Amino acid sequence: MSRVMIDCRKVPSDIGCTLTVAGTEEEVLTVSTAHAIATHGEVDGPELQEMLRSALEPAEMSLA
Repeated sequence: MSRVMIDCRKVPSDIGCTLTVAGTEEEVLTVSTAHAIATHGEVDGPELQEMLRSALEPAEMSLA
């Protein structure tokens, strides 16, 4: 099973978020969606989901 990650440091934000989430694609998208809504004030919808999917990258070895 391949692992992916999203690193908030790579997305500009006013709060300087440093959260990194790693796991399966489904796990990362679920957790990242909740985080984006709760922490960054995003609204769930197709635009958010596309933005999150485009931010997925292979998990670094240290996170695998």
